[in-house]
This record gives sequence, C-alpha cells and structure tokens, in this order.
Amino acid sequence: MKDVRLNNGVMMPAIGFGVFQIPENETERVVTDAIEVGYRLIDTASAYFNEEQVGSAIRRSGIKREEFFITTKLWVQDYEYDDALRAFDLSMKKLGLDYLDLYLMHKPYGNYYAAWRAMERLYKEGRIRAIGVTSFSDERLQDLFLHNEVRPAVNQLETHPFFQQQAANTFLQQEGIQHEAWAPFAEGQNDIFNHPVLKEIAARHGKGVGAVVLRWLNQRNIVVIPKTVRKERMIENLNIFDFILTDEEMKAIAGLDTRKSPIYDDMDLPTVRAIGTHKIHD
Repeated sequence: MKDVRLNNGVMMPAIGFGVFQIPENETERVVTDAIEVGYRLIDTASAYFNEEQVGSAIRRSGIKREEFFITTKLWVQDYEYDDALRAFDLSMKKLGLDYLDLYLMHKPYGNYYAAWRAMERLYKEGRIRAIGVTSFSDERLQDLFLHNEVRPAVNQLETHPFFQQQAANTFLQQEGIQHEAWAPFAEGQNDIFNHPVLKEIAARHGKGVGAVVLRWLNQRNIVVIPKTVRKERMIENLNIFDFILTDEEMKAIAGLDTRKSPIYDDMDLPTVRAIGTHKIHD
C-alpha cells in the first residue's frame, strides 16, 4: 500500500474504502471484507448512519488501531462550535475509537467557521491527527485557511473522468492540501464502466475500467476511496500499482472532462438549500 504525506507530516494511504450508501445492515460485513483484502483507510460520515458498523468491523478485525486510517465527517447541522464538539464525541462513541485520523467538514454550507475552530481545538488537543473539508470550492477554501490557524490537510472533492477538477487539483497542489476524490466512478453516471475510451485502455492493460479510473486519479496525485459491496471488486480496485498509464492514455482520459458534475450542481439554489438544511438528527 502506498501512502501520501499530508501537510502536517501525517501519512495517509493513497487508496481507501468508502461506505457511502452501503445499507446499515450490510456495512459491518462489507467493511470486514475490505479489511481482509487489505484496505486500511476507511471513510465514513455521521450522515451515512453506519459509523457503529464501521467501528465494529475495525474492532473485530484484530488488527492494531495504529494500522488504520479512519475518516469521518461533521454534518452541516452541527456546525455551531459547541454542537461540533458534541457531534465529534458522538461519532467517536459510535466508532469506538480513542482518536480519529481525519475529520472533515462534510459540506461548505452553514457556519463552517465555527465548526472549523472547534475542529482546530480537537486537533490541538490530539484527538484528531488531521482536519480537512469536503466539496469546498477554491475560493471558499482559501478564505478558510487565510483566516484561521490550521490549514486544512485534505479537500475531498467529487472527481472522476467526467468532472476532473483540473483547476482545483492545481490549486490544492500549490497550497499543499491533499486532493481526495469522492465518487471516483461518478456513481455510475454516463455508463462509465462501458465507456469505449476507458474500456479500450483497460483491455490494453488487462484490467477493469474501475482500476484504470483509480490509476488515472492516482497518477494525478489524488487519493481515492472507491466503494463496492463485492469482494472481487474490492481486490480489483486495490490492485492499481502494478501498471502505469502512458501519457497518451492520460490525455485520452483527460478528453472526457465535461467540467460539470453529472451528480448534482453546486450552484443550483434548490440543491444547495436542500443539502444545507438537511437534518440527520432532532
């Protein structure tokens, strides 16, 4: 397993396992399978409602805690300072952990300044090894780190062949903030696994389309957290370090960029309202 070094020196696996949309009653089994095949970075969130199952799989694995890199996320509803501290404690209780490797603000809405300052406190207290954000545009991210003490270590962005985030990737590398991809397979949009360009490259390397997409992201210095409930796919997604995409292949994939999300539009006001006001608890 290859690692990347975050801007505070913490080492983070270059590939991990995401649990978004995995049903609560399947999560423990699926995460157990992921751990068995070699994943050590596990990415969850309070809004996924499966932190307890992730924690149970970690404990039952018998693997030392320090070998894992566990990420969870703070939801918008809990962005007030005291609410953020309480939400963190609840996530830790559900996960059954003494410390967290990475804590992310889940969306760039609400009082994220208060949330960030609560996260800075938890980071300085040693309860979190690194803090970061999810889905922050370049300008919001810059504004955040210019007016706070701790620079985010990670920005987790929707990133895949149809929405490549090229400008954001350049900005993040310039600022020493790790780019991490959520929805690396575009949540199956645009029939990604049957795209002719990706299928041709995959056949050339004797790989699946999923492995090609993940390798393409890896070669752009982007951390990936693919999700699957099938063990054979977990193995395929993890084995991306035994081949290299050529410059021509990288350019061919670059040509698939539509520069917009096929999942949801960050600038669509009803979407922003729905996400920003969504409650995950009373």
